[in-house]
Amino acid sequence: MRDLIEITDYEDARLDVYARLNETQLRHYYEPEGGLFITESPKVTERALSSGCRPVSALVEKGQALGEAREILERLGDIPVFTGSSETIRALTNIPMTRGLLCCMLRPVLPAVEDLVSSCSRIAVLENVTNPTNVGAIFRSAAALGMEAVLLNGACADPLYRRASRVAMGTVFQVPWTYLENTGTGKDLPYIKLLQSLGFKTAAMALRKDTVSIGDPLLRQEEKLAVILGAEGDGLRDETIDASDYTIKIPMAHGVDSLNVAACSAVAFWELGRH
Repeated sequence: MRDLIEITDYEDARLDVYARLNETQLRHYYEPEGGLFITESPKVTERALSSGCRPVSALVEKGQALGEAREILERLGDIPVFTGSSETIRALTNIPMTRGLLCCMLRPVLPAVEDLVSSCSRIAVLENVTNPTNVGAIFRSAAALGMEAVLLNGACADPLYRRASRVAMGTVFQVPWTYLENTGTGKDLPYIKLLQSLGFKTAAMALRKDTVSIGDPLLRQEEKLAVILGAEGDGLRDETIDASDYTIKIPMAHGVDSLNVAACSAVAFWELGRH
């Protein structure tokens, strides 16, 4: 078993990433270079490592060091790994961990939109989805239900936020993703026009009268389809809907007008991911 560093000084600067820096500060830690992010639980950390993410340090409860986290700790290489009781770690981080492991990692370099989607036929696009829990749940559905990539605009919650990656069960490290603003050839194009220039038909999920049902066979026949989901409550912007090739609705019963965006994503990906 690897050597662990017992937490004796809460003010140890090496613990700042767990105790004193918020996720926005971590994201910009090395500006103008990439920043840091935190994974929570052995499963999420394992998926991050398997995707090529590089660890900086880790924090593990004593009980987990010989349990579920043991194999992960052996994969972390020559980095400091701190340990303490669950009470000590809770006092340090103020996080009620249930899986006993946090790992600080370097943020990966994200690909350009054009490179990411070049071989994809089904992708998800998120516009202004600001809730990390929703972003995580959407990634989990995307991984399970046939989406080959996820694109997000800059207003979305960061998929690498601890809560987002935890809710996603680490699938943010399995489904390729990038930001819509991360583009070269289409830098001056609105993102709908960019996707259309890359061969995608765009399908906006929205509550409008001029919609087609999600079960319309025309949608499945599209060779390349981008499924676009908007913010909880406000939905997609009017300009996004107007520029899209399709506006799609999910038929509802009992007078229900809409679903949570994460639930909507699961229905949409199941129906539109098959072609």
